[in-house]
Amino acid sequence: MNRKLSRRSALGRVAAGAVVATTANLAVAEPQADPAAVPRRKGNIRHSACKWCYGKLSTAQLARAGRELGLVALDLIDPPDFPVLKEHGLVCSMVNGPSVEGLGGITRAFNRLEHHDKLVPAYAQRIKEAADHGYERVICFSGNRDGLPDEQGLENCAIGLRRLVGVAERHRVTLCMELLNSKRDHHDYQCDHSAWGVELVKRVGSERFKLLYDIYHMQIMEGDVCATIREHHAYFDHYHTGGVPGRAEIDDSQELYYPRIMQAILATGFKGYVAQEFIPRRDPLTSLRQAIQLCDV
Repeated sequence: MNRKLSRRSALGRVAAGAVVATTANLAVAEPQADPAAVPRRKGNIRHSACKWCYGKLSTAQLARAGRELGLVALDLIDPPDFPVLKEHGLVCSMVNGPSVEGLGGITRAFNRLEHHDKLVPAYAQRIKEAADHGYERVICFSGNRDGLPDEQGLENCAIGLRRLVGVAERHRVTLCMELLNSKRDHHDYQCDHSAWGVELVKRVGSERFKLLYDIYHMQIMEGDVCATIREHHAYFDHYHTGGVPGRAEIDDSQELYYPRIMQAILATGFKGYVAQEFIPRRDPLTSLRQAIQLCDV
């Protein structure tokens, strides 16, 4: 989800294989979205997309084409690419977290007290970088259990995050911990259920710490997506899509009906971003166009 191999080491390799056939010509041809083929967007959803899913597309290429398709933002971008987004009229809807001596990624993060002294200053700096560009969200992770009981991991995360929320509050940036599945993709990850994440938000006790509700991951772990969004939306500050199974296209090839999920999100009064995070199985921009259309309710 950051400089640590595209976001997720395992999925990064899958993504590369999935798009190589459709993006092999990018070295010689600039990708183009056809504006005439794009319907006018309704404006209820602020559309974003996760950069790591698009293989050989550069940030500039994805930003240029994505804007024509209706994107207003890109997700999971590092500070060196912030000027690229500005050049193309987009913002970063979720800034990548920092990496410091192997810490800060999915597997090794806030659930270990011994990580805090390195993570806290690194995250404080990343929060400031986001704020300097007007961006409002920075991603973070719990880390893997590795034998750590859930209650202890919960308390350890709360201790570390409480050290950061003052910085986040001053800079008006929200730290968002992502809910990931530990059943198929991120075995042993601790923040793998909505209830655990919601309890963490309560313990941290700041409006500047919330959850990134990844629809794909939580469908795998617990299902009941629309009801969970209705019940716990106050704790969710960002959403990711993805087709189940396989984080594939979000069309009728998978088990979730995304127009209904978007309606459930809008019914909560949500004004943030929904970022497409699926692995295209065909031409990436064709897939992105369709996904935006499905979610444009």
